Amino acid sequence: MGTLVGHVAPGFGFFIIGLWHLLNHIKNHAINPKSYTSLPWFPTSKIRYLELILIMAGCTMSIAMELFIGPDRHQPLDRDGTIPSNHLHNFEHSSISITLFMYAAFSIVLDKIAPPAQYGLTHLLGSIAFGQQLLLFHLHSTDHMGVEGQYHWLLQIAIFISLVTTLLGINYPKSFLNSFARSLSNMFQGVWLMVMGFMLWTPQFIPKGCFMNLEEGHKVVRCHEEEALEL
Repeated sequence: MGTLVGHVAPGFGFFIIGLWHLLNHIKNHAINPKSYTSLPWFPTSKIRYLELILIMAGCTMSIAMELFIGPDRHQPLDRDGTIPSNHLHNFEHSSISITLFMYAAFSIVLDKIAPPAQYGLTHLLGSIAFGQQLLLFHLHSTDHMGVEGQYHWLLQIAIFISLVTTLLGINYPKSFLNSFARSLSNMFQGVWLMVMGFMLWTPQFIPKGCFMNLEEGHKVVRCHEEEALEL
């Protein structure tokens, strides 16, 4: 994920899913405001599980890029089978993708068997995915003291809102406001990931007094002085 494409691609995915949810929540509430129920995902007329399939496809590509395509030797382990420190972030990013993949896969399973608590269980799965995402970004092995760290702190706010609103969706399935906030937070996650990609890996956008430094095989933005972080 530590590249322009590595941030813009998943960011675009989050943005599209968030926008898709936002439009569908608005439509459903406008059509039936009294019987409105918050859905964790939305089927399409031709391919019922298109949204979930796209999530699984995106997660699969992300995992492949992080663990097999991106590393120089096309596998993330060292020669002795251990995980080198410069590949820790690859496992962190791919674990987020794995959890989101499992959310989408189990959402399909729950829809197939249709238990009474289907939507509640699906929201719970989504909250687990957001919770893990928040934890990993908070405990990220990447240095969070620099410019990237400041962007990550703001990203955590959006993830936290997604987590809270998804949990609230279990007890308040008819709350349009909660669904609206959740969709916006997902969209903002996507927007902020794309902003991070362009602002941190485009030399023209790097803050004054900062520079791109190659560390452990990855480009990281570093600043000469503390004041540069406040510009």
